[in-house]
Amino acid sequence: HVQLVESGGGSVQAGGSLRLSCTASAPTYETYYLQWFRQAPGKHHEAVACIERDGSARYGDAVKGRFTISEDKAKNTLYLQMNSLKPEDTATYYCAGSSGGYCYSGRLGDYFWGQGTQVTVS
Repeated sequence: HVQLVESGGGSVQAGGSLRLSCTASAPTYETYYLQWFRQAPGKHHEAVACIERDGSARYGDAVKGRFTISEDKAKNTLYLQMNSLKPEDTATYYCAGSSGGYCYSGRLGDYFWGQGTQVTVS
């Protein structure tokens, strides 16, 4: 599988911003979907953002209006701009790839994952 590497996490005060990056080891836009998930301690993975093939973005309800997903195909990189961060956004953020026909299709167990990047909001 393609290797995914996330970066950009850190600690920030409430109301602050961070930008996460997910760089793939090879082009993915014709083969895979890349999507952002997060997982807080003791909780399941939560879908955060994804870009459909038609270019439309999908966001989890908890982040709509605050987070923006974008991509640079030339750099094989997916971004997540996170603004107006809240303490409840604290989690490990993962980039995950899937070969389904649309964002978040299929089983999470069939996805390939990056190592994650920690975001802490105080």
